[in-house]
Amino acid sequence: MKHLPGADPELVLLGHRYEELERIPLSEMTREEINELVQELGFYRKAAPDEPVPTEYLRAPARSAESAPDHGDL
Repeated sequence: MKHLPGADPELVLLGHRYEELERIPLSEMTREEINELVQELGFYRKAAPDEPVPTEYLRAPARSAESAPDHGDL
């Protein structure tokens, strides 16, 4: 996560080669909506900060630009 002073908050999704796949604006979303969104996108949520991330999630939800979901309704 990178904070940019004065910038509107947005989630920038990157592929496994760090290419930008999608930008999702977050300023109109509540914390609960953002939590739901990242879970829908396939991010893993740890139960505790020191819990290890399962190996199948280490690179998740990285995907190619062709398979990026359409979030035009956001």
